[in-house]
Amino acid sequence: MSNKALEICYDFPFFLQEELEEIFQSHEKIFFQKGDFILEEGKTANEYYILEKGLARSFVNDFNGNEVTTHFFVENEIIIEVSSLFQRIPTQENIVCIMDCECWKFDFETFQELFHKIPNLREWGRAWMSQQLFVYKQRSVEMFTLSATKRYLNLLEQKPHVIQFAPLKQIASYLGVTDTSLSRIRKELVSHPKKI
Repeated sequence: MSNKALEICYDFPFFLQEELEEIFQSHEKIFFQKGDFILEEGKTANEYYILEKGLARSFVNDFNGNEVTTHFFVENEIIIEVSSLFQRIPTQENIVCIMDCECWKFDFETFQELFHKIPNLREWGRAWMSQQLFVYKQRSVEMFTLSATKRYLNLLEQKPHVIQFAPLKQIASYLGVTDTSLSRIRKELVSHPKKI
């Protein structure tokens, strides 16, 4: 079984071909429609997904009941709520499809079995986790050290799919700005692209 999304996500130099095949075969193809919840607040995650096609986001409700986008998941990324999945606790986040999504599902029990059976999967997991920790740390620092315009440009560079397909309100909440501020930033970039 060969699949680009799985190959990209499990790109780790020490995997043997037969290990990869066993891991790939443990994934199940699953489809979600735009607006479907992959995970809802208060529920415990029992799987993670590899996104082959589509776009999804995670969000929380703030103390006023407003949705705040915490992450965008683009193609060839892992859709996961780490705390809920590995600590077996109900999540505070929601994960919802912005577009129709085509995913590969890997359920927790099977993952646990293979995690103990294939040492290289453990090593891959450690490498993936440390990379994600770096990404989240970087994002939290950038929220305070970079201008909203620079944060928008970074998102445009790293995940152009988000800028193209996600609603303005969701992008604004992810960047920590108002819809109006984001509209102004976008207009300025169009009218004065060289100044930025």
